[in-house]
Amino acid sequence: MIAIDTNIIVRLLTKDDAKQYSISRKLLDCEDIFISDTVILETEWVLRFAYDFEPTQICNAFRKLFGLQNVTLSNQFNIAQAIDWHESGLDFADAFHLALSQNVKTFKTFDEKFIKRSKNLSQCTVQKP
Repeated sequence: MIAIDTNIIVRLLTKDDAKQYSISRKLLDCEDIFISDTVILETEWVLRFAYDFEPTQICNAFRKLFGLQNVTLSNQFNIAQAIDWHESGLDFADAFHLALSQNVKTFKTFDEKFIKRSKNLSQCTVQKP
């Protein structure tokens, strides 16, 4: 198994560099792949800010990539939950933070939008300190 970096995923999803896309595609076709949480978080940010991907485009691309048999994630359930929450309006990073905090009672933040949008999504309550 190999781990891949954000730029490999971005090349796969954007096809903005033919040579790197081909190399990235070959890796995905021939290797068992691990994608870390930090790479997922960074990939969403790059796709949103550098490539103007919409949340639905990002979620659809992630679902396809993460659903491949040879792709392993640290916690597929939490990542799927973050993708669902992002698609329903929660910022991706906030959704990811909340999904990874399911084993605690409360997530403290000053982010009013996060508090409002996360209401009733999880057993972990998002609230001000």
